[in-house]
Amino acid sequence: MMHAVVVRSYDKGPVYEKVEEPQPQGPHEAVVEVLAAGLHHYVRAQADGSHYTSKDSSGLPLIPGIDGVGRLADGKMVYFVAPDTSFGTMAEKTVIDLRRSVPLPEGADAVRIAATMNPAMSAWVALRRRIHFEQGQKVLVLGATGSSGQMAVQIAKLMGASEVIAAGRDQERLESLRARGADVLVSLAGDIGEAAARLGEAAAEVDVVIDYLWGKPAELAMVPMLMKRSDRSRSLTWIQIGSVAGASAAIPSAALRSANFQLLGSGQGSVTAAGYLAEFPALIEAILDGKLQVHAVTCPLSKAEEVWSAPSSAEQRIVFVPGLDSGANVKFIWSR
Repeated sequence: MMHAVVVRSYDKGPVYEKVEEPQPQGPHEAVVEVLAAGLHHYVRAQADGSHYTSKDSSGLPLIPGIDGVGRLADGKMVYFVAPDTSFGTMAEKTVIDLRRSVPLPEGADAVRIAATMNPAMSAWVALRRRIHFEQGQKVLVLGATGSSGQMAVQIAKLMGASEVIAAGRDQERLESLRARGADVLVSLAGDIGEAAARLGEAAAEVDVVIDYLWGKPAELAMVPMLMKRSDRSRSLTWIQIGSVAGASAAIPSAALRSANFQLLGSGQGSVTAAGYLAEFPALIEAILDGKLQVHAVTCPLSKAEEVWSAPSSAEQRIVFVPGLDSGANVKFIWSR
């Protein structure tokens, strides 16, 4: 037996309890000791059934968790994405598909990788797999004060954006993004129409929008941004990734007819599993080289029930470390 975090009802929080150790079933499967697993927004949504990939109650009980860092029986460390089963990563051990994992250098900081990979992956894959992004292009990050948005600002700059415009509601977090690569800040606080007008003034000349908000903020900003472009025939690509502000947006027909405007999404389904896997090594290298900043906070797996019910923070990335329950000497960092 071992300990894991288990969801038995979408209406109740996860419970820390004993479960049977998992066993590999196929030739590509292996058991790993989980060293670190991040509590991402995706994982919270997975646990309450609200994520767009969530199954109905027939998928319960569920051990949440979508990725992590583990140690194989031969001692090698790997970063892995959990298989599409109900046995996730919030456990002392889990089963992985070796084809969905990549090796890590010995001594790699498991917590930094577990904290950063998921929130960084969305913008990284969007700019490398969904479009042909060129150095020198200008980028607007809509929803830049969320954890993924903060990563997107850094990633756009890392990939050679000449200007990154960060737009968000939280003024303190917005100001902190100057140190992470943001050249222009746009507040989305207050009246939503006035915020859209501010975006029209500040972001009219961008080449790419990375959108974590959608809903009314996106809907109202499209036309002001397009109408103020100096050359409407120059391409503007809007990449829809998140829907924090609403699951739907009414796209004005004028936005599609009056400018060279392309709207697309990026996420599971629009990029193949092989496409994601191919991006892992380069992203891991950037993380280990310290090119992406993250504030990682470690937590024993046994404290999961307390942490889950606490308000989430875009400033911190909680990482569960099962070894902390056993008193193991776990290497971790606090990085800003």
